[in-house]
Amino acid sequence: MSETNATSTELRLTVSGTEALEHLRALREWLTLEEALRGRLTLHGEAPEPGHMGTSMDVLMVALGSGGAGAVLARSLTTWLVQRRSDIKVTVRAPDGGHVEVDVKRAADPARVIAEVHTLLGQLES
Repeated sequence: MSETNATSTELRLTVSGTEALEHLRALREWLTLEEALRGRLTLHGEAPEPGHMGTSMDVLMVALGSGGAGAVLARSLTTWLVQRRSDIKVTVRAPDGGHVEVDVKRAADPARVIAEVHTLLGQLES
C-alpha cells in the first residue's frame, strides 16, 4: 500500500442491519476481487464498550489514490448490494465527515450511487 500513502484518501465503510459483521466481511471479500482495490482494504475494530471484552471488526477502511479506484469502489459496492437478500445499509464516510448511505433500494440505481461517491471524493479534493 506504500504507493498510495502519499496521496491516498481513506474512506470508512460500515454496514448496518441484520448480521452486519458477517455482511462487512463478505463485502471485504467481494471488494478484494477488484484489481484496483486489492491491497487497499483493511478491517478495523472499534474500542470495546464498557463491560465488553475485545474489539469488534466493524469498519472497513479503503485507501483510495488516483487511478479511478473510487469509481471501482462505487460500482462494485452497488453490484454487491443488489445481490443481498437482507435489508442492510452501507455508509461510506470520508475523513472530513461527509458520507453517502447506500441500501439495496438505492443500489438499484448504480449511476446515481457512483455519482454520489464521486461527489464525496470531489469534496475532499477541493
